[in-house]
Amino acid sequence: MTFKEHLVNGVVSLFLWLTCKVEVEGLEKIPQSGPAILITNHTTNSEGPLFYMSLRPRRTIALAKQELWDNVFTRAAMEAWQSIPIDRGGMDMKAIRSCFSVLDDGNFLCIAPEGTRSKTGALKKAMPGTTFFASRQGVPIYTMVQWGLLDLSSNMKKLRRTKVHLRCGDPFIVEKAGGGKIRAEDRVKMADEMMYRLAELLPEKLRGYYADPTGKTSEFVKEL
Repeated sequence: MTFKEHLVNGVVSLFLWLTCKVEVEGLEKIPQSGPAILITNHTTNSEGPLFYMSLRPRRTIALAKQELWDNVFTRAAMEAWQSIPIDRGGMDMKAIRSCFSVLDDGNFLCIAPEGTRSKTGALKKAMPGTTFFASRQGVPIYTMVQWGLLDLSSNMKKLRRTKVHLRCGDPFIVEKAGGGKIRAEDRVKMADEMMYRLAELLPEKLRGYYADPTGKTSEFVKEL
């Protein structure tokens, strides 16, 4: 671990300890070695540091919006954690290659399938791009959600710690039965099936686009 990572981790750990009361459930389901994908919900810029610190010492590398490198403080964290910058305006081939390299090196790749923050905390419809990595043969996918961080800013103004819930689900893989080319419409359905597994970890009021259980299918998702 580099000096920069030690420093960033220390500052982030202190910040989370001072501002949050974190309740964790199911973290033992996350393996400590081997390539895997972690999918998460996305409500604030604070959940990335929370997930990263909670998963340590598991090596976790996340996709993050390019804009986080524009600020000196967030850039320091992104560089310390070797996060992968992504241009959300189009197909970022450099970021895609970096993601595959993370898996090739046996590490954990963290992705927020929604692609952007939910200002209400309720899940938004997933972007199908996540499935380019998720559909890689044999790579297990893990789910992790948080709720409570949307209250962090207002609670800090009141000098009050925020209660945050962190919950992990059971692993699965995604594959197309019988093999063959995965079409664009397959990827949309595949992403939705993954998000339903994510939604099940959240309180009903936060399941958003995936609140209706009748929409859940299992054409591509296979439990491990």
